[in-house]
Amino acid sequence: MGYAVVPSSNHVALRDGDNQVLFRPDLIEALKRINGISDADANAAYADLVSIADNEVWLSILRGNFSRTVEGKATRQTLRVIDFLDPSRNVFTVTNQFKVKAEKTRIADIVVHVNGIPLVVIECKSPINAKDKTGEAFEQIKQYERDIPRLFLSNCFNIVTDGTNCLYGATGSPSKFYADWRDPWPKPDANFPDDLSKGLWSLLEPSRLLDLIAHFIVFEKTDSGTVKKVCRYQQFRAVNKLVERVVEGKHRRGLIWHTQGSGKSLTMVFAALKLKTHLTIADEALTNPNIMVLTDRIDLHGQISGTFAACGLPNPVAVESIRGLRDLISKGTDGLTVLSTIFKFQGSETPIPNSANWVVMVDECHRTQEKDLGAYLRKTLPDARFFGFTGTPIKKDDKDTYANFGVVGEGYLDKYGIDDAVADGATVPIYYTGRKIDWRMDEAKLDVLFDQWFAELDDDALSEVKRKGVKIVDLVKHPDRIDLIAYDIWTHFKAYAQPDGFKAQIVAIDREAVVLYKRALDRVIAQDLIKTGVSADEAQRRATAMSACVYSPSQEDAKPSEDPYIQSIRDDLQRHYLDRVAETEAKLAFGKKGVQPEFLIVCDKLLTGFDCPIESVMYLDKPLKEHGLLQAIARTNRVADSKKRNGLIVDYIGVSAKLDEALASYRADDVANAMRNLDDLRSQLRAAHAVVRAVLKPLKRKGDGKSREEWKAEFDAFIDILGSEDEWFAFKAKAREFIAAYEAVSPDPCVLEFTDDLKWVATFLQYATQVFEKREAFDQRDYSQKIRQMLAEHLDATGLSVTVKLRHITDPEFWEDFKIEGMTEPDLKTAAIRKTTELRRTVTERIEANPHQFEKFSERLRELLERLGDAQLSWGAKLQMAERLAKDIQAEDRAHESSGLSAGAYGVLQILRSYGADGGAEDLASQIVVLYTDGDTAPRGWPQKDGLRKMLRQAVRGMAHEHGLSNLKDLPVAVEEFALKHFAAG
Repeated sequence: MGYAVVPSSNHVALRDGDNQVLFRPDLIEALKRINGISDADANAAYADLVSIADNEVWLSILRGNFSRTVEGKATRQTLRVIDFLDPSRNVFTVTNQFKVKAEKTRIADIVVHVNGIPLVVIECKSPINAKDKTGEAFEQIKQYERDIPRLFLSNCFNIVTDGTNCLYGATGSPSKFYADWRDPWPKPDANFPDDLSKGLWSLLEPSRLLDLIAHFIVFEKTDSGTVKKVCRYQQFRAVNKLVERVVEGKHRRGLIWHTQGSGKSLTMVFAALKLKTHLTIADEALTNPNIMVLTDRIDLHGQISGTFAACGLPNPVAVESIRGLRDLISKGTDGLTVLSTIFKFQGSETPIPNSANWVVMVDECHRTQEKDLGAYLRKTLPDARFFGFTGTPIKKDDKDTYANFGVVGEGYLDKYGIDDAVADGATVPIYYTGRKIDWRMDEAKLDVLFDQWFAELDDDALSEVKRKGVKIVDLVKHPDRIDLIAYDIWTHFKAYAQPDGFKAQIVAIDREAVVLYKRALDRVIAQDLIKTGVSADEAQRRATAMSACVYSPSQEDAKPSEDPYIQSIRDDLQRHYLDRVAETEAKLAFGKKGVQPEFLIVCDKLLTGFDCPIESVMYLDKPLKEHGLLQAIARTNRVADSKKRNGLIVDYIGVSAKLDEALASYRADDVANAMRNLDDLRSQLRAAHAVVRAVLKPLKRKGDGKSREEWKAEFDAFIDILGSEDEWFAFKAKAREFIAAYEAVSPDPCVLEFTDDLKWVATFLQYATQVFEKREAFDQRDYSQKIRQMLAEHLDATGLSVTVKLRHITDPEFWEDFKIEGMTEPDLKTAAIRKTTELRRTVTERIEANPHQFEKFSERLRELLERLGDAQLSWGAKLQMAERLAKDIQAEDRAHESSGLSAGAYGVLQILRSYGADGGAEDLASQIVVLYTDGDTAPRGWPQKDGLRKMLRQAVRGMAHEHGLSNLKDLPVAVEEFALKHFAAG
């Protein structure tokens, strides 16, 4: 792709030291070449750039927002570090084994520089679990970001790969947000031999990389801090299609469907950013366009306005009145970014003067054509370009939306459907399950239900009710039914969502039903807590805090009524009503793990535009259909942590029984998987289990009641059946699919037939990870709490906890494995593998603590790992190798005792010796320890004070110079790294 390879041997010549990351010659030459400045000015600019220590500021600099005084100019000159219009004027380089010195020195696998600026880090490990976002590569990237932050100051995004998968994520992004680039638009998939080639071209082909840097990265300000976001492929594709259409001028419209939860608001932000800045395009059509973003709901207007402002788009104006809108757009001004609701065009029929220069993006565009609002909009902006966005598919018979935003014969300009989002992991799939079939409301059964629910009424009362007429809504709100469902909700929630900290919405049929559910749920939870020994008052307090009601007020709520029931409902509607501030606080609290409430009870509010990843289940008791149903259920489809594998709709009203009817107005392929039957998930579990059982088939397994030795014998036998590391990784992937499917269905009773196999497989994974990978099994961190607890109990019951437990070298039991007398060959093998795994962890810890003292053990560990596979060497001999290594590490741990030095001083002595110190260095080591531990020279908090740290380094430099040591540049840095780890608390 035109990148120059920089050998790692060139790093010294290109950098100002191992702790620097910019390639100085490349950057200085680029500054001169792109800006026409002198060598002296370029060097001065480089000095400025070296001191920039903020990722957001760096992105701004990359985009051309950097200026300084230069020779011969009276005012500051903008200096560009990248030429976006002509990629060939930039130098694209790739290098490997990029060592960055810091408190904890790290070596990045591959780094991509543009004009000497590191922009992308690629971590290569094997293997990656692309679906669950687990693997060593993700952990390595997070470790680098923590330990060598300098490499990530100018970083745009990172890539992890195992040679097959290729996933990317923004700087600082949690692994769950890493994704692959599935569509290499405008090229077809067939152009690429594999996903790695496709991903690298899509992300790093020079012109595409520049486009991504220029237009597709934002910093969004949120309540929990600033979040850096990079686009997904569908956002890149849709925005570039939209911009191309604006530039070409042939079609002045386009319809974009990006399903809910896939980042539609951000797509609009990226579109606005590219239309405004168009750094990679020089075209008259983009000289200074006006942009308008329209919504048809106040909450969506607030959401999009907030997103635009939070992402730092230049000068977005949120219009608050009809007059304000008219005054703003009628002046003929160009370069505006206007955010408004479509209602502010009501009655507007006079065209504005420069409508051809407006690009209008309409959110939820299918709703804006109602009540002539679309007609008023087009009369006001007759020559504008209109792009309609929607989070739900357009109905088959919605001719207006297609006519106003679509091009004849095109359908969607860009489509990113429900299945696309789930396949990418941008959203989780939504499953549904119907509960208590006899509780569902069916018009045909009205008389039967009537008699059932109102059986306690006398004849006169019964006649009066029949005279008035009973509707479905009356039956839905019958207190007995609400009580039964509230109990079912709490029972299900405790087993399904609560163990992993997830939360739920209850969707009631109307406002009255909201307070009925609140009463019933409070009562059910309080009774349950009392059974556990909680006092009645405390139980009631906790139960009340667990749920909050969100609904709109009514003038009727404050009116008195002579009917006691109606009055009680009105009293509760006033009691539980949350004003705007309280509602905002409740929503924020709902979004946080471990903070009450755990339920939001709603009827109309929060069924659209409410993003809350922690919500994993919706208890539905309101007959929704079409757009309302699609919007509501999508509240559960947001990605959270790895434990949230799907959203779940628990249906009490019968929507799922008539799903085809409820969604009949849409094209079948557009909504085929809007909600999937939980039976599908059960089928997936059965299929995943069958795959695992097929691999296990050659193994003879005993039933219940096995001893620990018998369990271990089965595990060892299966390891022999798997044979190779490749087969192990293949089985591990299948096993994790089985465990994930089990977790997704649990606590459904159907899982019970798979529980025994689950325990066997999950425990084997722990054991076999040590055998095949010689490391601790980290898989369990991603298991749900209910699974982890079940496995812990299983390990204790079988005695296998002894087999898989890893001990620290300081634990007296660590040395038990070396007592080999009477041990069988299988026992020797287990002990040797366990010791190697433990020593791998120990050596890593020691080297991190002081590489100058413990690095010598890394080669011996590598040799031990290699010798484990030597069939010519007995397991007893391998165990003896491990024992010698362990004893030597232990001796090194205690070496300070015979030296007369403290452990800290001895550690410093090893650093001094690695830099050439000889006799007499003991006193120097002790002096340095005093320097870093004395309250006068190193007061509390010294690690956070750069000036003080610099003075301490200078003091070490002077002391080392007096001792006759050389390399006075690196030695003080190494001493400081050690001091930060061992003396920082003082």
